Order: sequence, then C-alpha cells, then structure tokens
Amino acid sequence: MEQVLSGVKVLDLTHYLAGPYCTKMLADYGAEVLKIERPFTGDGARRLAPFYKDDPRPENSGYFMYLNTNKKGMTLDLKSETGKEIFRRLVKEADILVENFSPRVMPSLGLSYSVLEKINPELVMVSISNFGQTGPYRDYKATEIVEDAMGGWSLMVGHLDREPLKPGGNQSQFVAGLFAAIACVSAYYGALISGIGQQIDLSIQDAVLYIQMYPTSILEYDKVIRRRYGNRVGPFPSGILPCKDGYIGAIMVVADKWPVLCEWMGMPELINDPKFATSGARALNIDELDAIMMSWTMEHTQEELFREGQKRGLPFAIPASAKMLLESKHLNERHYFIEVDHPVTGKIKYPGPQIQMGDLPYTLNRAPLLGEHNEEILCGRLGYKKEDLMRLREMGVI
Repeated sequence: MEQVLSGVKVLDLTHYLAGPYCTKMLADYGAEVLKIERPFTGDGARRLAPFYKDDPRPENSGYFMYLNTNKKGMTLDLKSETGKEIFRRLVKEADILVENFSPRVMPSLGLSYSVLEKINPELVMVSISNFGQTGPYRDYKATEIVEDAMGGWSLMVGHLDREPLKPGGNQSQFVAGLFAAIACVSAYYGALISGIGQQIDLSIQDAVLYIQMYPTSILEYDKVIRRRYGNRVGPFPSGILPCKDGYIGAIMVVADKWPVLCEWMGMPELINDPKFATSGARALNIDELDAIMMSWTMEHTQEELFREGQKRGLPFAIPASAKMLLESKHLNERHYFIEVDHPVTGKIKYPGPQIQMGDLPYTLNRAPLLGEHNEEILCGRLGYKKEDLMRLREMGVI
C-alpha cells in the first residue's frame, strides 16, 4: 500500500536542523527525498553530538540519524560546473526543492529560483532562512537562542523578576521545519492544479513569532504587554509543584473543578474562601495558594496525583523523563517507537509517526551513509557509467 506522499520527488539541499526536519517529514510519509551533501564532509549535523559510543565520526551523529530517516543520499559539489549540471538535471525531474542556505547562496551559485523555474516551471522551491529572503536582517547570522530571542519566545519564558529564558532543545528549528513541510505539501498540490510552481520564503523568526501571536495580539487589542508567569498559566491554580518523588505538572483547574480539588485535598473550607473562591482571586493570591497545595502534593507520589487527578477530571501530569517515555505503556501500545537498524549503531528505537493516517502504512528506514546512493542516482537515473563515477570522485564533484 502506498503512503500519502508516494510519488513526490524532493531534492534536499538542507543541513543541520530546520531544513532536514522538513524533508524528514516528507520522506517519512512516502516522498522520495534525495539528500545532497557536500563531498567528503557532508551535512554539518554529522558533527553534532550525541555520537554513538562517543565516537564523533560522520555516521555516528544521533541528530543526523534522526533527522534524515527514509532519505536517499548523494554527494555533489555545487560550486563546480559539473556538479551544477548534474543538479540541474535532477531539478528537471523534481517536484520540490528544499534549501536552508543563507539567502545569498543559491543566487551566487547561479541556482536561484528564477533560473531553476526555467528548467522546471512546476518546481516548488522552499527556502528556509534565519530572517527571510528580504528585509534589513536578511543576511544576519543566527543560532537557536537568537531565533528564540528575536521571535519573542524568550521573553515569554521564565519568571517576571528574572532574565528571559531559552526554551529547551531546538524548538525554533523544529517549528520552522514543520511549517516548511506544510508549505511544501500545500504548494506542491497547488502546482498540480495550476501547473505553476513557486518559491516559498520561510523565515525562522516569522515561524517563531507566529506561534507567539498571543502576546502581540494582546498588545494590539488591550494595549498591555503580557507578563511572564513562570510555570503558572491560568486558570489558577496551575503549574508544576514538588511532590513526594519528584514533580507533578500541568495542574490547571477551571472554575467548576475548584470544589473538586478542594474536596480531594481534604480542604472544603477553601471552596468559598474569598481569597480563593474565584479564578481572579486565586490569581491574586497564587503564592499563598501554591504553598497550601505544595503542603498537600508533598504527601503524595507522582503516580497517585496523576491517576487520582485524571479520575476527577483534573489534568494532572507527570513531567516525563526519556526513560519514562521509552517505557510508556500508552506510547508502546500505539506503536509510537520504531526500531531502526543502522550499520554503525545496530537496532535503536526512534520516534515514529507524528500523525496516524488511517490505515496508510508508516515505515522508518535509516539515514543514508555519506554518498551512499551516488551510483544509484548517477548511473541508474542519469545514465552515467561506473567509470564516470571514478572520474567525478577524482575531480571532487562527488
């Protein structure tokens, strides 16, 4: 049975995180994704820890292996004329091209969209960059922490009386990759209908700002700047509190559940206490309320609070460790984790489908080794001979 994107041909000129995450999602749902890397060195993500057995060889990066599942891989020097000619031939048969170079790179190579659309008028080209293809920041450098800050995310995280914080992990990159994947599919189906391709300009700053629309909307509507609440997000009480064996989180009590919580805590007198009777009153007296709740949560384990809270319709949750997630009965019954065999690591569990699409199959194959499919693509698809490959290697083209 085919997958939802079976038959879609994608050229992947991406590196590190945002771009590869975009093309990973396309590959994981059936698109044929050809990842093109620089000869000898490859994608910079191959040099990102963690490394299998702490050995920093190009095939050992956990980041690379996760972000490039289900792809084919070849090497190609796009600075050489021969490399550009090979790439143009690949573009002619492609549906989608994804790249996340800085905006000046593709034009400087003579491979701008205005050039490529003449080769393939239906081509969808998705260009991911830090600040977009236009604007005064176009060529500015950025890292994850820069994107978090410039997109307004950092100022939303942490406590009001402390410095802004960086969200955990590389969320800005993954958010941008997700939006890019949506753009790829939308523009591809648009091209099928109209016969006309287009270039998508995806700014990581824009993507981060988009998911932080709430504070900018509040400023526009009410002329107030939303304050930071740390772990607290209304309706109150809410947040993360210590308990007997760790922390219990995501406590969020809507108005009709306040009496339920009070009865469960054995403190029915709080139900109509003027300091706590309404959500607004609880917000004003949240420090005192947290102290009361903490004295109660410290008497119970995570599992007790989670199970009993859910029984009462209260969204208590355990902040899950990686070990807890891997051993989760719920996730494993949903077949979320999939074992992938790799020639370096052997079998390792990977996160599986982000979306369950009915009965459509989902398979997860390992990331390609550097240049693994050179012969398949060049000889099998473009008509080169094996002796040509030797010459191309000697020239540094592949």
